[in-house]
Amino acid sequence: MIRPTLTADGRAVRLPIANQITAPLLDDLAVAYAEDPAAFGRLLDLHAAQVIAHDHTVCSNDATDYQRAMTAAKADSTREALLSELPAEHQTDPRLSPDEAVTLATRLTKHAAHIRNTRSTRK
Repeated sequence: MIRPTLTADGRAVRLPIANQITAPLLDDLAVAYAEDPAAFGRLLDLHAAQVIAHDHTVCSNDATDYQRAMTAAKADSTREALLSELPAEHQTDPRLSPDEAVTLATRLTKHAAHIRNTRSTRK
């Protein structure tokens, strides 16, 4: 369950989801690589090339919107190819049950209201 907290300075709400998502993803990437280093390595190389090409077009003053869109699409396709090699939970966004969603929304609202009320009294 995602448990929102206030940042140390009290100016924003923090959603601590990185460890819940990143750690299992890195673990599964390592296992996929260990199972077939050559094939997975080729996918990683191809994805890296597409990401670098997209970064170049985004930063280029000469690139057209079409070129930026095409390089983004190519990077998306190689990312999807990598994800297809991983367990299904990495291929979809995290899902919350209705009760979990309401609880998360309530906690977010509570923290945001606290920040708003604190700011208005500081002025």
